[in-house]
Amino acid sequence: MKPLDPRLTRYARAARRYIATTAVTGVLIAGLVVAQAWLISRIVAPLMAGGAAGAGTASLVRALAAVVAARAAVVHFQESRAHRAATRTIIELRRRVVAHAAALGPRWQAVNAARTATVLTRGLDDLEPYFTRYLPQLILASTLTPLTALVMLLQDAPSTLAVALTIPLIPVFMILIGRLTRQHSAERLAAMERLGAQVLDLVAGLPTLKALGREIGPGTRIERLGRAYNRTTMATLRVAFLSGAVLEFITTLSVAIIAVEVGLRLLFGRMDPATGLLVIMIAPEVYQPLRRVGLHFHASANGVAAADAVFEILDAPLPERGELPAPDLSRAAIRIEDLSVTARGARAPAGLSATIRPGRLVALAGPSGAGKTTASQVLLGLLAPDDGRVLVLPEEGGAVDLARIDPASWWEQVAWVPQRPAIAPGTLARAVAGPHRPAAPGDPVPPELEAAARATGFDEVVAALPEGWATRIGHGGAGLSVGQRQRLALTRALASPAPLVILDEPTAHLDAAAEAHVLAGVAALREAGRTVVVIAHRRALLAVADDVIEVRSAPRPDGGRAEEDRGGDDQGGAVGAPAREPAGAGT
Repeated sequence: MKPLDPRLTRYARAARRYIATTAVTGVLIAGLVVAQAWLISRIVAPLMAGGAAGAGTASLVRALAAVVAARAAVVHFQESRAHRAATRTIIELRRRVVAHAAALGPRWQAVNAARTATVLTRGLDDLEPYFTRYLPQLILASTLTPLTALVMLLQDAPSTLAVALTIPLIPVFMILIGRLTRQHSAERLAAMERLGAQVLDLVAGLPTLKALGREIGPGTRIERLGRAYNRTTMATLRVAFLSGAVLEFITTLSVAIIAVEVGLRLLFGRMDPATGLLVIMIAPEVYQPLRRVGLHFHASANGVAAADAVFEILDAPLPERGELPAPDLSRAAIRIEDLSVTARGARAPAGLSATIRPGRLVALAGPSGAGKTTASQVLLGLLAPDDGRVLVLPEEGGAVDLARIDPASWWEQVAWVPQRPAIAPGTLARAVAGPHRPAAPGDPVPPELEAAARATGFDEVVAALPEGWATRIGHGGAGLSVGQRQRLALTRALASPAPLVILDEPTAHLDAAAEAHVLAGVAALREAGRTVVVIAHRRALLAVADDVIEVRSAPRPDGGRAEEDRGGDDQGGAVGAPAREPAGAGT
């Protein structure tokens, strides 16, 4: 990325407004700097010549005070705008990255999950000093420096010659240092991504590792990654500090040369005191933005690396989306024709063909790794098949390929209950009703929610809690057991109007009592006339199914390996979610 990448203004509206505002304030600051120097020279020059203060000195002093106050006000305004713009830009980029990553689908997410998480957290935080420190000085260097140099040219051409000879050295040096720093900053970000991924894995698997007595090994690995991250950070800092020191030396030497040259001409009477004072006071202002650019070069290096990572995600091409409205799934059948998805060097599923009729309970059965979860993600519209297709067969009209259907209209008719349901913090009522049907605290629970809870046995969970439906739960359903979370998700699906419900192993890891409640919820879905597709291993689920579809995997014909992993498998479920979740998928 360049010091000011056009993609920043394209993806962040707040950045565009901030850059325009900073350019305007830069012009104002330049004018005030010149006015301040001119006023001081006119006040001090008579005193240097041994004369007394003129009659207009008092008015000049008052004007100088007003200019100083105005300059301070403009600088304060610019700095406050910088902090607000940085915050708004980071929020906007995070929102865009999350939406874009979700739209890229599970396949992309499975490969880039750790990297994306790092960029969204610590990586984007580096944009704040970039906005508040480096970027304002960069813009001031493009406004204040040329304007003050023009004033010097109009006042004293010989002094401007020294500026013209030294100024080009600074951007040349910054380009050379920037290329070196870019590599170090990219390495630092990569080291931070590796460290973050390892920490997340360790935290997720810590209970298991602790039970097996193997927590020391991963801890040692994290320690090594931490030292590597520290080395890359220090390398970036060394380069940044070196560049700042060299720029400081160049600018200080340049100002000193101008001051000596002006002083000699004043000594020999070849320049009037007022002009000499004006040039001496303006000369540092010509170099000041460039000096600060070097001082905040470290902020630029890390901010540029973070922005590059963000833009790489945002520039990733989205999969093609259909535009046709989805048929009414309450009366439409779904036909799967020779469906195959490549994952981990195999096809899972391989050549799957089946028909899902409306109002039926259909079980996807097969061994682990056969591609049952992957097949469900194709049905959800989250994953495109490598071979074959999914057709929707309405009662009237011809078959419609799922790839041609608008995902938003499809997800409006689909409820998804993964193995680990997405549950946002809040009250039980909100977790079940969802964000699209908010209710104020203390409002009565809608009758359809009560009925859905009775059908799934979730009413027993609510009754056992001290505050009932008003009980607050944490992120991911913290405060509820695994079985209670599953019943909550089933209740949410039953309460939604979605005619198609997809369940991924709803009885996994449940005891007999919890399994019975889940089976009752599944039966309630079918009795309500929904089309239910359930991934099943246990006999109890297979026994209640109207149709059982066997899912099989097969080696790839070429014996090769997929370029990327697909986004789901039979162990983990979906890695991500679409930009707009299917109904009932989460809150």
